Amino acid sequence: MTGKRLTRAESRERTKERLLAAAAELFAERGVNGTSVEQIAERAGYTRGAFYGNFEDKHELVVALLAQRRSREAVEVAALEGDVMARLKEWHAARAEHLPEWFALRTELTLYALRNPDARPSAGENERAARELIETGVRATFAARGVEPPADPAFLALIIHALEDGLLRQRYLSPEGTSDTVIADAVELLLRTWLR
Repeated sequence: MTGKRLTRAESRERTKERLLAAAAELFAERGVNGTSVEQIAERAGYTRGAFYGNFEDKHELVVALLAQRRSREAVEVAALEGDVMARLKEWHAARAEHLPEWFALRTELTLYALRNPDARPSAGENERAARELIETGVRATFAARGVEPPADPAFLALIIHALEDGLLRQRYLSPEGTSDTVIADAVELLLRTWLR
């Protein structure tokens, strides 16, 4: 039995996805600046021509990768239904399986944005989108309890997001005394304090 033949658009999208996946792996392993277009194309199983048929340059690929990560995280967070804290702990525990790669890629993309001002808007959009997702959860939590938040929910979301960044770094670099669910545990503690 043969598979369905892909349309030109589907084939192009698949190629783009494979190039993005290869770039993510290589950036985590070697850094953005330590990875060449040729290496990305080779890892994805393509030629330089396939790369340049989909991206103008490595910078455009980095911006596309930032957008892809933003979109995927939004989908993952939106799927956290039911007991949100329990689901958040499960999500962080599952993420912990790939923490070295995930953290290395996140750090590399941040460094790239710091060194390349043209990438900062896209990296900044990722940060804003993450805070907005958190803010939505904070607002829903206080509304469900009928409690007034102690500060603007956007500010509370910023605190949670910054705490998440710091705990993620601690979990990766000095894992002793931290669990796979340390971020969710800390958020739960904060929310209990704020909901008093």
